[in-house]
Amino acid sequence: MFVRSSEAGAAKELLVSARRHGGRLAAARRAFPAAPAPWIDLSTGINPHPWRGVSPRHDGDTARLPDPTETVELERIAATAFGCLPENIAAVPGADIGLRLLPRLIRARDVAIVGPTYDGHREAWTAADTRVLEVSRADLGAVDADVIVVVNPNNPDGAVVGARELMTLAVRQRARKGWLVVDESFIEVTPEHSVAGAAGEGLIVLRSFGKFYGLPGHRLGFVLAGAPTIARVRALTGDWPVTAGAIKVGVAAYADEAWRTHTHVRLSAESTRLRRLLERHGFNIVGGTSLFQLAAHPAADRAFVALAGAGILVRLFDHNPQWLRFGLPTARSWKRLRAALEACP
Repeated sequence: MFVRSSEAGAAKELLVSARRHGGRLAAARRAFPAAPAPWIDLSTGINPHPWRGVSPRHDGDTARLPDPTETVELERIAATAFGCLPENIAAVPGADIGLRLLPRLIRARDVAIVGPTYDGHREAWTAADTRVLEVSRADLGAVDADVIVVVNPNNPDGAVVGARELMTLAVRQRARKGWLVVDESFIEVTPEHSVAGAAGEGLIVLRSFGKFYGLPGHRLGFVLAGAPTIARVRALTGDWPVTAGAIKVGVAAYADEAWRTHTHVRLSAESTRLRRLLERHGFNIVGGTSLFQLAAHPAADRAFVALAGAGILVRLFDHNPQWLRFGLPTARSWKRLRAALEACP
């Protein structure tokens, strides 16, 4: 089949960009213009069944500034859901913004990041000219650094560090005037491992709204820390850190315990279904959570291209050339995914 050089170049660019971040649908469409539509985006690990208690469109909310008291109410409701104190939480426009604020909140000579993990943490500290070390989970107890960063559950392999081990590490860091940062962006799928309730000076916890609730476009996240650190977060983000629409949706969604319980059960069942489907088609499951599965394939790049040609976008990684991450399909997407996997090399 004749392939234009521009399309071949776009495909090579996609193979590079897909290793850095998910959700690059525009690049995928350019690289594979003949792929069937609509594209199925499995690259981000987002709940495909979003919370729908409030309409995502609020014309009245886009025509005004959110009142600061509304942000306070959002933080109060979120604090209740997380099990922390309202004075220990600040809303930010996404957990990614929260982690990129960290170098301005903490003075550090060196940072140890348990990896491989989400590259945003390394990028944030490197940009601040801080020495960054990558350490393994096995060596966590012996790490000596001003700041230790743990993504829990880890992205992309879903590995979990237990709450008791994290609290032991937090106590040790406080004793040496250091910090522990725990990124709990995916913690809703394993809430028993959360340390949000212990957030304070020496322990910063990051939370994400969009992943579990399936509404990443609202760009809502939280920094949990001691009151002095929270004051610095608010000074950096100003009086209107998040939109009025995000506030309205967040307040209602975090109060919806019935939806949260039902969603846990649903995601667990669908994650098991995805794992079994991948295994039947020659993929080796490396890890995951109920929102995504990390699989190894001996020809990962070729599998990625075959899936993209079928209009399905997954995630590649620099950490390991055999890794592919699959998010959960929507109810209508399972059949297409199964057919595309059958055609994989």
